[in-house]
Amino acid sequence: MDPSQPPQDSPAPQQPPQRPANWPAPGQAPATGPYAAPGPYASPGPYTSPPAGPYGPYGPGAPGVPGPYGVPRRSTNGLAVASLVSGIVCCLPPLGLAFGLIALPQIRKRQQQGKGLAVAGIILSSLACLMMILGLATGGFGDAWRDFKKGFDEAAASGSPFSLRKGDCFRIDAKTESYTTDVKTVPCTKPHEGEVTGGFKVTGFSSWPGEDAIDRIAEKRCDATNSAYALDTWAIPESAVTYYYLPSKQSWRAGDRSVTCAFATEKTPVTSSLRSDATTLDAHQLHYLKSMNPIDDVVAEEPEEDADADLAANKAWAQKVHRAVTTASVGLHGHSWPGASAKPVGELAKKLDAAARTWHELATAKDANAFWESYEVAFDALSTDFETAPRSALGLTDTLEDSGEKV
Repeated sequence: MDPSQPPQDSPAPQQPPQRPANWPAPGQAPATGPYAAPGPYASPGPYTSPPAGPYGPYGPGAPGVPGPYGVPRRSTNGLAVASLVSGIVCCLPPLGLAFGLIALPQIRKRQQQGKGLAVAGIILSSLACLMMILGLATGGFGDAWRDFKKGFDEAAASGSPFSLRKGDCFRIDAKTESYTTDVKTVPCTKPHEGEVTGGFKVTGFSSWPGEDAIDRIAEKRCDATNSAYALDTWAIPESAVTYYYLPSKQSWRAGDRSVTCAFATEKTPVTSSLRSDATTLDAHQLHYLKSMNPIDDVVAEEPEEDADADLAANKAWAQKVHRAVTTASVGLHGHSWPGASAKPVGELAKKLDAAARTWHELATAKDANAFWESYEVAFDALSTDFETAPRSALGLTDTLEDSGEKV
């Protein structure tokens, strides 16, 4: 107020004190100069309060924000960790020792953590190296490795029947007619009762069809699978039977539709593979077996009722055998056989020509008596003795346990 003016009834409103020209505005850094710095007891203005929290709006540890004291966190040396791991598992002890020795100077130079890990790795790796040297010197390492490998092989050999693959040989601990959930595979040169010939998926059923229905399908299809797997039928033991694993009702619900086909025997275990197909036979052996095997298949279809009870069925069967024998003869005559096999195979082809004539007589018999008169002659014309020489010349199995009739 101007002191020269008389007092008023009510005082005029006071104006806020004027800020000196050299004072900084709120939120601005103080200007330089002798009077720019605030006094020791100056409090921050209303717009200069610190951000939320003692470390700013993001707190310590946030991206781009140092810790409370601005000191970076020390990292752990990677080689130290690798040294400890290598020392623990003992798989590569020299490597673990090398990792530890390299890690120690790196830790000192880089101010890292992990010295204890590196030292522990060096100690463990050194002990493992020492044990390895002693094991090699005394032979104990080799024994331990053999025991480990044996246990590993046994564990790997155990599995579900549905994990079996074509060509696998396996032991059958239970009776062949019982259901099993696990099998043990072995090399085919070791004693075994079973050998897998293949498998297939059951289709055409929207729900569980029953074990009998699957069994009928498996019997027919596994017979064909076994025949294709073992073309050299003379090499199959007499006691071998068609064998298969079926899905159970429980496994069917889980989506299992697999049938595994095999050969199996409950008598003396075999010590070799029965496989004789394109993977094990040469072109001449394959041609011979594919020409001759259909005769076996058709002969096995002989009707259960004899000619006295059903002459028509027996004559129809004899006609099928006649066609199979004729086809085999044509196949043998039309192939170029190597070396010493040409003569015995040619002689067999001539015998088949004679056999075809006898089977034609059987197929055209006027009555049951005429059929029986030609019956024995027709079978004698297909004696297994005729095949011994050509099989031997071709390198196929040339002996049969029950010689005489074709089987």
